[in-house]
Amino acid sequence: MAAEAAEQRARGIRRAAPLLAATAISVTGDGAFLAAAPLMAATLTRDPLAVSSVTAAVYVPWLVFGLPAGALVDRWHRRRVMITADLFRAAVLAVLVGLLLSGILTLPMLVAAVLLVGVAQCFFDSAAQAVIPTIVGRDKNALAKVNGRYWALDTAGRALVGPPLGSVTFALGRALPFAADSLSFVASAALLRLLPGAPPPAGPHESVAAAIRSGVRHLVGTRDLRALALSMGAYNGAFNMAMAPFVLYATDVLHVANAAYGILLAVSALGGVLAGWQAGPLTRRLSYGQTMAVAHLLQALTWAGIAWSGNAWIATGLLAVLGAGSSLSSVAVGSARQALTPDNLLGRVVAAFRLFGIGAAGIGALIGGAIASHYGTVAPLVAAAVVVLLGSLVTWQVTTQQA
Repeated sequence: MAAEAAEQRARGIRRAAPLLAATAISVTGDGAFLAAAPLMAATLTRDPLAVSSVTAAVYVPWLVFGLPAGALVDRWHRRRVMITADLFRAAVLAVLVGLLLSGILTLPMLVAAVLLVGVAQCFFDSAAQAVIPTIVGRDKNALAKVNGRYWALDTAGRALVGPPLGSVTFALGRALPFAADSLSFVASAALLRLLPGAPPPAGPHESVAAAIRSGVRHLVGTRDLRALALSMGAYNGAFNMAMAPFVLYATDVLHVANAAYGILLAVSALGGVLAGWQAGPLTRRLSYGQTMAVAHLLQALTWAGIAWSGNAWIATGLLAVLGAGSSLSSVAVGSARQALTPDNLLGRVVAAFRLFGIGAAGIGALIGGAIASHYGTVAPLVAAAVVVLLGSLVTWQVTTQQA
């Protein structure tokens, strides 16, 4: 029986290979796009607020369309949703390239393109996270392995490989990163066609608003999910509390040159990739809540260590630890959602978690900026460390289902 279960688990993991390959390609294009879009905006205007609107446009779709997208994903064929979202994003970026090459691209057009790509991402991400348990099953180790690789590839493409690629290709030709991202979505769609087919989930027939309420009720009413949502909110809030003004700490206290600041962020991403790829072995003996508690503790140690040392080399090593903790938190939350949520509610629960996480991140960034303005750039690091240390102690008490 054990050998049969192990073979079934391995077969499920193999079936997820097209999704992982599609993720690797498309998020690398996304990372390039997210680096090139602000650069493009800066060539269209020198107004800081206008340039910032491009970055803000990345997050707005989740706040406005995230929950409706999750509700619709729960009643549609998820593989088809992902393929359609990829092809839609490819088309939007192809139009953007055409406008750019014709010399008529304006900042509102660029912002509109970012918004449309973001709306499609709401559908794609909700469907991708919801489809994983239908492919690999709900075995805890299988979910941890696939989610770990999913988030490792996401981190590598979006934060490690994509941004430098976007900057370099933009320097070579302004249209290149956008064209490359468009092609990455076409390639992703082709790979997703290799996923095993599955009938649409038995989605609800009530209105979208009622469907959203059903998903939120499940999240709030399931003790472990509710605890993990609150824990994730504390994690994201503390992370952005420290990270939002961190560039000032890095330049003023650590004396990191502007050109080297990106290396600090890349090291953090590298730690996330390594931990994500090994998430299965790292979390095998831990519950979802305990894994999240460990992630909290790693973040607390990172900010406390950086604040205490004031040393750039120590900070670099600790940021790799922070990246590892962030990957583990994503794996814990993602696996718990998939294990503890019925298939017909999963898209909505994913969207609700994402909405909650983005909201907490925004609030944390504002708080971090206010603390730094009044008490200096070290204070947000200390405050964040205290928040996640308390979060670790509370979250450790959570007992979660061992799938």
